[in-house]
Amino acid sequence: MKAHDDLYIDGAWRPATGRDVIEVVNPADEQVIGRVPAGDAQDVDAAVRAARAALPGWAATPPAERAARLAALRDALAARSDEFTETITAELGSPPEFARAVQAGLPVAVAGSYAELAATHAFEEKVGNSTVLHEPVGVVAAITPWNYPLHQIVAKVAPALAAGCAVVLKPAENTPLTAQLFAEAVHEAGVPAGVFNLVTGLGPVAGQALAEHPGVDLVSFTGSTAVGRRIGAAAGAGVKRVALELGGKSANVILPSADLAKAVNVGVANVMANSGQTCSAWTRMLVHRDQYDEAVTLAAAAAAKYGDRIGPVVSERQRDRVRGYIEKGVAEGARLVAGGPESPCEQGYFVSPTVFADVTPDMTVAQEEIFGPVLCVLPYDDEDDALRIADGTVYGLAGAVWAGDEEEAAAFARRMRTGQVDINGGRFNPLAPFGGYKQSGVGRELGAYGLAEYLQTKSLQF
Repeated sequence: MKAHDDLYIDGAWRPATGRDVIEVVNPADEQVIGRVPAGDAQDVDAAVRAARAALPGWAATPPAERAARLAALRDALAARSDEFTETITAELGSPPEFARAVQAGLPVAVAGSYAELAATHAFEEKVGNSTVLHEPVGVVAAITPWNYPLHQIVAKVAPALAAGCAVVLKPAENTPLTAQLFAEAVHEAGVPAGVFNLVTGLGPVAGQALAEHPGVDLVSFTGSTAVGRRIGAAAGAGVKRVALELGGKSANVILPSADLAKAVNVGVANVMANSGQTCSAWTRMLVHRDQYDEAVTLAAAAAAKYGDRIGPVVSERQRDRVRGYIEKGVAEGARLVAGGPESPCEQGYFVSPTVFADVTPDMTVAQEEIFGPVLCVLPYDDEDDALRIADGTVYGLAGAVWAGDEEEAAAFARRMRTGQVDINGGRFNPLAPFGGYKQSGVGRELGAYGLAEYLQTKSLQF
């Protein structure tokens, strides 16, 4: 794991125009593990110009050849699994087992799915007397977060390349080393120069410059809703297309007929995964009032088992933010049954696995995205009340429903205004659309639905 001192533009590593750097800190021990360039507007302009120059050739490349490059990228990612695991563990603080299985493993499957889609997707179809063409939207600005640094890169770059687009990637400043490793894999896969470009930098500088650049046709951003609004406004000034995957406050609804112990234990595990830094985490557990006390006891016991099993949050700022939410929850009357704001370690940005009981739907901890290992348990009176609470935030990204019968759970899930719902612990499907309702975003990622975000339609009448 060695940081590059340069940016990857037009198929080569080249110096940034300025001398500013970003220090990468290991959140487990607070040590600097690398430094990368802080690219600026001039660097962004160079990358966009390289992408625009490469776009016509890549867009005209037969889908089968694009599929071959994506298959080579999949293989390059798989071959570097150990490097990605080590790097993500170091710069994100992800436990090695989770980093290997999820952080490094899932992107290989996603890249492979787009290699297959590039080869099989109908980029041309007949509709009556028209031929409808599905063409690349153009140059894509991919602005990615730190919580799943490789997965979010692949979820944007792979479908963009499959569609025939050229890409400029601006990764999160907390996890740029993973992005540099990805650029090496792209180079090894034989993707033509300029089709993929990497500019490390700060969001308000490089990210803003990308969103505003007249040479960018689509901005794909994953991150907070607050930043998403700014990205959308910047892109809107140029009438650019946007794909925004934003915040969440997902509800885990446990109906009375469910296996309560299983639903609670899986729900707690879902919140604690990745130290709670998952936008789709089920951070609100809704339990019928008759089962509420038992559920709270089970949740507190389950959370206690994660004390030495989760990693730190990504930064000092994030740790302080999460601890601030915990303090606000106590101040507003929620009852701590596990964890709390006190740091469990003298070194590193750790937060104790925390469970709140006696939470009301209007409390801050029940309305705002905390992005840490914090679970709120709320009671409900009947299914209509549960639905009102589940849908009672500005978000609608994901959720879960548990019941003794799948059809009972599915019937409730169909009523929820959220983008993805797991039924009785249903497995994550990397081919299913991922994205949200309301302020959780615009557009979808993964599978054919993710590919469609990077395509523009044209009709020819005969």
